[in-house]
Amino acid sequence: MRISDILLMGLKSLSRRKARTILTVLGVVIGSLSIIIMRSIGYGMENNFETQVMQQGGLTQITVNTWGDIFDENGNWVDSKQQKLDDKLVEQIKQIEHVRAVTPVIQKDAMLQSGKYQGWTYITAMDMESFDDFEFPGLILGEYPTPSDPSTIIFGFNNPYEFWDTTSRGGRNTKVIDLEKDKLVLKFQGYPTNERKKEFALPLTNIAKMEQTNGEFDYNTYMDMNYFKKIYLEYCNTLNLEDRKKAIKTLDEYQQIKLNVDHIDNVTKVQDEIKALGYQSYSQMQYLEPLQQASETLQMVLGALGAVAMVVSAISIANTMVMSIYERTKEIGIMKVLGCVIHDIRKLFLFEAALIGLLGGIIGIGFGYLASWLINKFGQPLFSALMSGNWMYDMENTSFSIIPIHLPIMALVISIAVGLLSGYFPARRATKISAIEAMKTEG
Repeated sequence: MRISDILLMGLKSLSRRKARTILTVLGVVIGSLSIIIMRSIGYGMENNFETQVMQQGGLTQITVNTWGDIFDENGNWVDSKQQKLDDKLVEQIKQIEHVRAVTPVIQKDAMLQSGKYQGWTYITAMDMESFDDFEFPGLILGEYPTPSDPSTIIFGFNNPYEFWDTTSRGGRNTKVIDLEKDKLVLKFQGYPTNERKKEFALPLTNIAKMEQTNGEFDYNTYMDMNYFKKIYLEYCNTLNLEDRKKAIKTLDEYQQIKLNVDHIDNVTKVQDEIKALGYQSYSQMQYLEPLQQASETLQMVLGALGAVAMVVSAISIANTMVMSIYERTKEIGIMKVLGCVIHDIRKLFLFEAALIGLLGGIIGIGFGYLASWLINKFGQPLFSALMSGNWMYDMENTSFSIIPIHLPIMALVISIAVGLLSGYFPARRATKISAIEAMKTEG
């Protein structure tokens, strides 16, 4: 029997029993739809977790703080200890394998003044050579510092915020500063100025502003480390001798050491090396890994629910094929009498079963994309209730359901495979029907 004959006979057989075929296909549609939706919700959660963590810092970044948090094996906070961060530790970290970039970090509060208006900012000084390694965002104003001109001060998107009128009662009058038009003066705080010396005040001539990132960059102000030390020493020279010594000493120890690892898979390994040096560190991977594990568990549960629906559809296909064999017993007998080989009869019934799986899979994929769109558009109230206690979930800017390209392909393959497996035993039964007994059957 030619393949074209098998295809034609299979299509005619399914079209003769339209109601049963439609109901069976519908079962496969529900099964494939369940797999797509359940898995897509899991992918959506995992993607959102990763996005939220990335907004807090890159996944390959590690930070060593002055106070290091200590966690137990289950990730629960146990204690914290003070850590001395200096140039010696910076050099030790640079020698660790897989470390791509290292920079010490000094953080200082500073006052910004524009005429009678005052504001505050939080300066983070880092080596400017590391800006690219730590994925500093693009600029909407100005340029990043260079070796020839390191004096640029870089404001995050939300900096500086509002300035208060120091001459008004209660400082109630505020002003939003225009960085391109208003003049700004930087003043360090913390120690009183020596009465015999002029107060330190640095006019800011090189100003840059970052693009919005919805992360930590938006709320900090950045400077090159060497330039920062230069101007901070100028500030120290305006202080009394005792205060000057204290202020200069703060430059010898850092508030943070930031490092970037060459690959996400090496983050934990590098953190273990830092721990071997006697220091605690943290990275966003510490937060992402438990979330990924929870997401994987949820995906398995949701996938299992989809698999249950597919098992039900498999039973439906098997039932349809068995009923088809009983109704076509005489037809099978005629085919055998006419000389059809057994494997052709088997192919016929396997083709019908696979076609049911194919049609159900294709339709299920179409409904899957539609359902995913509806979930993303109208699902916020439900997911807000389910994830109300999870700070990692940004309900306003997230996709609750994500369908990667491999998911519909996987669903289609499973649908066809389920059809073939469900039709195998009925097809095998059809090949064992006696031609003589089949010819005696009425119908």
